[in-house]
Amino acid sequence: MGPIIILIAVGLLLLLVETLLIPGFAVTGILGIASLGAACYLAFTRLGTTAGIIVTVVCILLAAALLVWVLRSSTWKKATLNTNIDAKVDVNADKKGIEIGSKGIAETRLAPMGMVRFEDGTKAEVSSTDGFIDPGCQVVVSSMEGEKIFIKKI
Repeated sequence: MGPIIILIAVGLLLLLVETLLIPGFAVTGILGIASLGAACYLAFTRLGTTAGIIVTVVCILLAAALLVWVLRSSTWKKATLNTNIDAKVDVNADKKGIEIGSKGIAETRLAPMGMVRFEDGTKAEVSSTDGFIDPGCQVVVSSMEGEKIFIKKI
C-alpha cells in the first residue's frame, strides 16, 4: 500500500508543478499522469479489483480537487505579480528646449547611448556620433531626428 500512496502523492505533486510553474503541457504533466496510472495499476495487480477501483476513483477525485483549487482566482492572485507599470515615454527634444547646438555634460557612459544633463538642467537620453564617451565629458547636440538626439564630444 505504501508504494501506491507514494505514487499518488508524486503524481499530484508533478501535476501541481505543471499547472503552476511550467507553462504548457510538458514532461512533468506526462510523468504526473503516468505516476497516477502506475498507482492504479499497482492497486489492481497487488490488491485486487475492488481496491483498484477505489484507488482509481480516489486518484480522479484528488486530481479534480487539485484542478479546482489551482483554478480558483485566489490561488492565482497569490502566484502572480501585481505591479503596474507607470513609466512614460520621454517627450520630444524640442518640448524640453533642446536644439542643435545645445551643450551639456555626459552623466553616464555613452556606449553609444546614455544620459546627458544639458545647461538648462534637463536630462535626456542621447546617442553618440563619436562612439564611446565617458561620464563628465562636455558634449554638444549635432543633430536630431524625431525623438532621437545625436551628440558629439566638444
